[in-house]
Amino acid sequence: VTNLQRAVSSKTSIPALEGILIRSEENRLILTAYDLEIGMQTELPAIISAPGAIILTAKLFAEIVRRSPDEDITIDVDDRNTATITSGVSCFTIIGMDSAEFPELPKITDADTIKMPQELLKSMIRQTLFAVADSTAKPIHQGSLFKIENGNLDVVSVDGYRLALRREAINYANNTEFVVPGKTLIEISKILSGETEDEVSIFFTKNHIVFEFDDTVVVSRLIEGEYFRIDQMLSSDYETKIQVNKKELLDCIDRATLLVKESDKKPIILSITDDNIELKIQSQIGSMDEEIDINKEGKDIMIGFNPRFLIDALRVIDDETVDIYLMNPKAPCFIRDEQQSYIYLILPVNFMA
Repeated sequence: VTNLQRAVSSKTSIPALEGILIRSEENRLILTAYDLEIGMQTELPAIISAPGAIILTAKLFAEIVRRSPDEDITIDVDDRNTATITSGVSCFTIIGMDSAEFPELPKITDADTIKMPQELLKSMIRQTLFAVADSTAKPIHQGSLFKIENGNLDVVSVDGYRLALRREAINYANNTEFVVPGKTLIEISKILSGETEDEVSIFFTKNHIVFEFDDTVVVSRLIEGEYFRIDQMLSSDYETKIQVNKKELLDCIDRATLLVKESDKKPIILSITDDNIELKIQSQIGSMDEEIDINKEGKDIMIGFNPRFLIDALRVIDDETVDIYLMNPKAPCFIRDEQQSYIYLILPVNFMA
């Protein structure tokens, strides 16, 4: 029920969408939530005395379940759509809605299928989701591109200031691409188990995508439109390459943000020389100056970035050291590994040297 609440509509003129559809069949209970954009359905083993269905207000039903004093819960539904929920010494009687008012989830037929470990999908979402554009951007960039080409799955997010790409080999022969809403990916990542041995099956058509794992099914609309041509942004050229301890760099930038308010857009300035990188930030509150040892190839460079963008990328990288590639103070920097299993592009900002 807690997971299903993620697909319950909070603002709707259709009362049924504020509820969870509860349906009993044979020896199982089927629970469904659907806000017309994302739908979730899960099955639970149950002792069924008679088949039936009812819609119960999600928020109230979830609280009753959460606070139930006993492990077992009994739900009795009469012909007036009234449910009696009993658990131990507790007994609630609440008014529900006719199950016929609940919209059907989209039917997915003739869909292509991908199978992959839940842990891998969860990781790929986590490492790219932060760069999805907010609700003020074009709808197409409010989602992540899933691009399958030559046996590789790329998950890509772009918000106009940065790009996040995560690449992994998968067992799928065709080339295709589609855009999954960021909202869907947020909810999916929260309920995936994260266990390597557990699989998730992904079914997709022109308009919908379905994630099926454990006893749960999540269905979502896809975003229509032409995604940003990421190939135009990716370059292997550089004039400066540095290798630096990820934790040291991340901690240093994190300390620098103590001097920057949320509304303040002061850049952090990176001055890269032969054997170290000097990080400086100056705001109305004060200033900070810190040095970190690095390995460097190429030219010295001074460049400025939004510190939050650097932090977001570094936090999701699991490697101990990171390679950063730079061209000039006005060109984007790339953070990527040798295999290019991840690529993070960040645009610099102007600063007064």
